[in-house]
Amino acid sequence: MRCVGLLSDTHGVWDDAMADFFAPCDELWHAGDIGGLALADTMARYRPLRAVHGNIDDAATRAEYPEYQHFEVEGLWVLMLHIGGAPGHYAARVVELLAQHRADVLVCGHSHILRVERDASQGVLYMNPGASGFFGPHAVRTALGFQVSGGRVGGLEVWERSR
Repeated sequence: MRCVGLLSDTHGVWDDAMADFFAPCDELWHAGDIGGLALADTMARYRPLRAVHGNIDDAATRAEYPEYQHFEVEGLWVLMLHIGGAPGHYAARVVELLAQHRADVLVCGHSHILRVERDASQGVLYMNPGASGFFGPHAVRTALGFQVSGGRVGGLEVWERSR
């Protein structure tokens, strides 16, 4: 079993409240708009980090972190990218990647809206952790924590903090 912390749209923000929430986690997944390599390095020192770049990330961050990642953890196949849309309204790139890669879970960021839902039309669990940083239209900062075991997601927890 692996405990995963999932966040997105940090825009350069990492604080003690997030570190406390992610303390039980074995690794962190970041769905883009990291806000720079300094923050990525901080998170990677805290826990192993899997990340993709977002639309606000600079050239150095884009060179270090890809547009998307496709990986397996504990029998669960994950496709992660920053701009993905949402069930029923996916970006063309997401539809293309889902056709190319096996995925049990689709992780996206960008919207700043926390949303987790089963998308039967694509056969994936859609997970968007919302925004963990301060920049953007959201009123509440959010992130997710969960366990992965036997190809399944369980024990989902939501972190929320007022801006």
